[in-house]
Amino acid sequence: MGQNGVNAILKLGTLSSLINNYPPDNNDLQFSFATVTSLTETLERAYGPHGGRGLAIRVGRACFNHGLRQYGTQLGITETAFRLLPLPTKLSTGATAFAGLFNQYTDQRVRIEHEDGKILWHIERCPLCWERKAAEPVCHLAVGLLQEALYWLSGGKVFNVEEQTCIAAGDEICTIVIDKSPIF
Repeated sequence: MGQNGVNAILKLGTLSSLINNYPPDNNDLQFSFATVTSLTETLERAYGPHGGRGLAIRVGRACFNHGLRQYGTQLGITETAFRLLPLPTKLSTGATAFAGLFNQYTDQRVRIEHEDGKILWHIERCPLCWERKAAEPVCHLAVGLLQEALYWLSGGKVFNVEEQTCIAAGDEICTIVIDKSPIF
């Protein structure tokens, strides 16, 4: 998107006050859920549903990589001992660690459930669809973040990651279903 693209999205989303005035990169809760939702919704308005979804997924993937640099050591997932664990253990331990990170440092609430060869990533309080109404799931940024986390945890394998339920679509919670077996 580049700086001009970001500025255009901020203007279109009536978030001009953020142009060259981003919140500091810290653990303070200064970026509201409404602002996050506005940004992802504006991506869809500017680039269409498919283009906006693609950009949100790419943003999510980039967020994982940024978060890994910031929190990887703290979570213990960058340690050699963790990297040598069998894949199923890494997936389970990694999902629990990521959910704990979100629950500790953000206002969102994530709960993990394991069911029939799948990990269910439940977002009970979601910043991506906060007070939003949509015909289908819209938490694409979270899907991208989880896709990249799985890619990194597995050493380059690709997994099916799909949002099944979404608060914006009228569901009680957002649920992202992750297959524990890689596609390739």
